Amino acid sequence: MKSIHIVDTTLKTLPKTFSFKDKLELGRLLQRLCVDTIELPAIQNEKADTLLVRTLSSFVKNAALSVAVDLTPESLDLALKALDRTEHGIIRLEVPVSAVGMEYIAKKKGQAFLDAVTKTVSAAACHFPVEFCAKDATRAEESFLITALKTAEAAGASFLFVSDETGETLPDAFAALTEKVKKEVKKPLGVCVYDGCGLALADSLTALLSAADAVKTAVGGDVADLSKLGLTLQKSGNAYGLASGLCYTEVRSLTAAMADILEGEKKETVKPKKEFQDGENMHLTEKDDRETLAFAVKKLGYELSDEDEAHVYEEFLRAAAKKEIGARELDAIVANAAQQVPATYKLESYVVNSGNIITSSAQITLKKDGELLHGISMGDGPIDAAFMALEGIIGHHYELDDFEIQAVTEGKEAMGSALVRLRDNGKLYSGNGLSTDIIGASIRAYLSACNKIIYEENT
Repeated sequence: MKSIHIVDTTLKTLPKTFSFKDKLELGRLLQRLCVDTIELPAIQNEKADTLLVRTLSSFVKNAALSVAVDLTPESLDLALKALDRTEHGIIRLEVPVSAVGMEYIAKKKGQAFLDAVTKTVSAAACHFPVEFCAKDATRAEESFLITALKTAEAAGASFLFVSDETGETLPDAFAALTEKVKKEVKKPLGVCVYDGCGLALADSLTALLSAADAVKTAVGGDVADLSKLGLTLQKSGNAYGLASGLCYTEVRSLTAAMADILEGEKKETVKPKKEFQDGENMHLTEKDDRETLAFAVKKLGYELSDEDEAHVYEEFLRAAAKKEIGARELDAIVANAAQQVPATYKLESYVVNSGNIITSSAQITLKKDGELLHGISMGDGPIDAAFMALEGIIGHHYELDDFEIQAVTEGKEAMGSALVRLRDNGKLYSGNGLSTDIIGASIRAYLSACNKIIYEENT
């Protein structure tokens, strides 16, 4: 009985507009289906794509996560960084091997192409198993295709794939190509057939019966349909000596659930049901989706990256499970969860004097790159004096858009929470501080917001 390695490519081809939450849900469903490998695209938006890979890594334990790279060192570095917390990672090098593809897509010819493959595969193999996929194998010269596969194998590739991007090759011809390649290589050989002419499933099954060890599938994609392949293996696998680790009892229901998610994203985006004219009527619950939350956050004046929006949404769901979220709570969530950056300035010490017969003053010491910086200022109250002392050290005045303080615990030793919103070049930055001393909490909140501004200006 031949055990077939099932690779799913659904997450690889999703549009950029696809929500972070739904990508994670697709990952969870694929985990339950027990596919062997989940393919992801190359890292393009470093923060958002890396966050997706790392988040999937936290709960996808039965399948390997495969990230695509090209022949550039930069692409490989980004993939390695994204996979650095992954227990089962794969680096996937997908390149054309036809003369036209190499010249116009890979920008290389002949030996230069093979040298680049050797360099990339050998560098990646030091960290993770490597898959080499000949994207246009059916359009390449057979001899060069085999040379490219053997080159990747010699450099350390653990998996080899041949692909028919046109989807025009008939099953017998594709199986024959697979058999020829299999005789020349030692590593497991997989196939990826596109469904241009409706032959993807037939080509894939024929290749699996002849020589292939693995197959690429998808739900609602351009390659062999995962649901149909799973049902075929369930009903006919024993008769033909083919088996897989797929959870056959749930293939129909789980792939249907995936199809519903994919279909939902294809529909025209609907305007959020909730309208927020201002913060006064903002009432959010755990039933509100990420789109509604993003709309509410924007209404407060924030512009978040995909990565920050994902962090805020996760924090929102935790908080909303316990209580309804209003504008004040959402402000605090943004301050805590978004734009977390390395601190350029750290609070070392502060002394604040205030009373009804003296002018308030503040003396603050910050640390930057190991150097202590001191600031002294007087102001209209202890908070004003402290903020002006901070501005004196940093050397910049920022517009204070909002400032709130509140007790978060009860009693004489109550913890105080401060929220500061600063505006710079029209953009809002929030900071949150927590301390038994409300003045200290306010200083920490202001400094947190300043650090976010400074970090963004320097990146």
